[in-house]
Amino acid sequence: MDTTSELFQTLKKENMQALKDKDMMKRGILPVVINKCMQQSIELKAASKELTDNDVFQIISKTQKELSDEAELFKKAGRDEKYEELMAQHKYIGGFLPKQLSEAEIRDIINKLDDKSIPSVMKHFKANYQGKCDMKLVNNVLKSM
Repeated sequence: MDTTSELFQTLKKENMQALKDKDMMKRGILPVVINKCMQQSIELKAASKELTDNDVFQIISKTQKELSDEAELFKKAGRDEKYEELMAQHKYIGGFLPKQLSEAEIRDIINKLDDKSIPSVMKHFKANYQGKCDMKLVNNVLKSM
């Protein structure tokens, strides 16, 4: 599958290496992310678009949230070994994401904007910082100002 996303190609290479190394932790999560990327790529091709690194960042972020939610359920059920495994996967795929903006950095960016209305600020962050910040955090910082 040809795609413009270098990150997607990196994930595929990492998966092949994990197969060779018999790394079960990586083999548990990389195929999940790759399959989601392939599905997204198919949907984008139908709209005559290509998969970008930003698309992959979104997929990884969503997968991280799913892993966190699932890990919490295992922790509540007393299955600590499964919790640790999922959190290791969460941390590993998080390594593919760009550095996230801190609350202070988000506050500084919002302060520099002319229009500080919620729709305007959210649109600005979605357009300029997608994959580099948690939109929920942006919303919380904005509401606290």
